[in-house]
Amino acid sequence: MITLYTWATPNGRKVSIMLEECGLPYSVHPVDIGKGEQFAPDFEAVNPNSKIPAIVDADGPGGEPINMFESGAILLYLAAKSGRFMPADERGKFEALQWLMFQMGGVGPMFGQAHHFLRFAPEPVPYAIDRYKTEVARLYAVLNRRLASADYLAGEYSVADIATFPWVARHEWHGIDLADFPAVRHWFDVISQRPAVQRGMNVPPPPT
Repeated sequence: MITLYTWATPNGRKVSIMLEECGLPYSVHPVDIGKGEQFAPDFEAVNPNSKIPAIVDADGPGGEPINMFESGAILLYLAAKSGRFMPADERGKFEALQWLMFQMGGVGPMFGQAHHFLRFAPEPVPYAIDRYKTEVARLYAVLNRRLASADYLAGEYSVADIATFPWVARHEWHGIDLADFPAVRHWFDVISQRPAVQRGMNVPPPPT
């Protein structure tokens, strides 16, 4: 059994989608980052960086438990464990890895900054808003060019798509109209229909 420590954020949803897609059994341990629960000693013992998501796999390599943090690393771990969502051929594998790194190094950080300055900053910062909105639009254009010539980022559905989808799902948060990026819109609509994605996007479930 895998324990997933998570919250309702794009990075958290990457891992819940991957677990659902792989069909691996897991339990959910919500970590309310709004209340600072990520800084609790029990969670820091799982992830010394005090960020979600993290997992504990009781059946790790060699049958020993393993803790994993950093969402991209977790996706690669789960791909290796399940044998799924990483192309088998060398060229395809590196295609998936470069688009996963594109998400980790560009999409996540830049979209996240746009979220912050557009929605959460205590007062408007015009320079920051312009800077991050411009960069977010540029990154969407990169995605659109790629997806105009391929069904998925690595050619086939992979960890790269799973990593990127939850960030694009918040396109309205960073002032993007997907009608301006039709290839991204088509890709987003197709992935949105996957039952595992729908389940993973609802982890953890909203409070009742």
